[in-house]
Amino acid sequence: MRKNSVLAWSMVVALGGFLFGFDTAVISGAEKSIQQFWHLSVFEHGLTISIALIGTVIGSMLGSRPSDHFGRKNTLYFVAIAYLLSSVGTAIADNWHVFLIFRFLGGLGVGVSSVTAPIYISEVSPADRRGRLVGLFQFNVVLGILISYLSNYLISQFGDTSWRWMLGVQALPSFIFLVLIRFIPESPRWLILKKQANGKALEILRIINPLNCDQELISIQNSALDDKGNRHQKESIFSGHYSKPIVLAMLFAFFNQVSGINAIIYYAPRIFEMAGLGAHSSLLSTVGIGMINFIFTLLAINIIDKVGRRILMLIGSVGLICSLCLVAFTFYSGHFNGFAIPVYMMVFIAFFAFSQGAVIWVFISEIFPNQVRAQGQTLGSSTHWVMAALIAFSFPYFAETLGGATTFFFFASMMVLQLIFVWRWMPETKGKSLEQIETNIIMH
Repeated sequence: MRKNSVLAWSMVVALGGFLFGFDTAVISGAEKSIQQFWHLSVFEHGLTISIALIGTVIGSMLGSRPSDHFGRKNTLYFVAIAYLLSSVGTAIADNWHVFLIFRFLGGLGVGVSSVTAPIYISEVSPADRRGRLVGLFQFNVVLGILISYLSNYLISQFGDTSWRWMLGVQALPSFIFLVLIRFIPESPRWLILKKQANGKALEILRIINPLNCDQELISIQNSALDDKGNRHQKESIFSGHYSKPIVLAMLFAFFNQVSGINAIIYYAPRIFEMAGLGAHSSLLSTVGIGMINFIFTLLAINIIDKVGRRILMLIGSVGLICSLCLVAFTFYSGHFNGFAIPVYMMVFIAFFAFSQGAVIWVFISEIFPNQVRAQGQTLGSSTHWVMAALIAFSFPYFAETLGGATTFFFFASMMVLQLIFVWRWMPETKGKSLEQIETNIIMH
């Protein structure tokens, strides 16, 4: 009962990750058609691609407020509605400005989802399964990316208006997500810390952890008290008390994006064309990237609670350095050998999915204390999305002016720094309750 209930709640909330991934990647198949349809200038085209990212940055920065004030569950309703309206609106938009508004709304949904969904799953998960369950969110992100690539490839055969169908099919999973949210409970930690609804929270904790629910209730209540036994006053995450988790979250999110992952997700077809592949082969190769991403994320979330977050990151960092160097050397030599670049890219995706991709939302959702978890997740998520926007916006310019070799050497050098960060400073969080992690990180 306990396992099935918690898994079902996590799977419902992880649907927000599926829509997150689908919404993020679906534009890659439609961007050229959209540019031609509305005769967009270079600036207008760039804005069309990045407007969702701008919405994502804003949504991630504001995500803690509705999550703390209205609750995790009610905030997820907003996310589902934003996805639904965005998919329908972009599909039927009759002018470019209306299209931008609905893409921006979808971006807001992605940003708020990246804050609220991992928090919710983290707060309802038993310590021994938290990595795997929060990992479901990232698993669904990459599943969404994969399905969007497959969908784009199939729908691209439909003619000049196929881009509208590419964007519109997201309405179906968005509606399913909206309906299913009704059947999940509120986060027990939010009920205890924000509403003092201890009785209602205990009922949920009894489902999650029937053997130790009373002790867990006391532990959560105590986490809201200071050293003198008084209830914590509302505190800013920047009060100085939380400097260690702040640094960990911001560096983790920074390194996630300077790996070049979003440049590859957004511009994979163009990168492959730079390497000499035709347009059709380039679009098909993105499906391969999506499949590799899916397989290695699935592998990672199945072992993350056994081997730990830190081991995955150490292995992944070494693999990312090697694969990025191979891509850079191939661009430098100019000897592309057919599918060399796509193969190296798929190796890169495999190591990214196995490490950063699977770990980021788990780790950031764990390292902040209960009373500032939403603020902390907002900080980590907004750092992630600001960097994503900067990389996605600047990648075409640097790839064209500096060339593929220099651009990918830069990404490789950043992964060397990530390896040092993981080796020297990243703590292990596997198997510990959220309250134990709080004590270990804040007190040491």
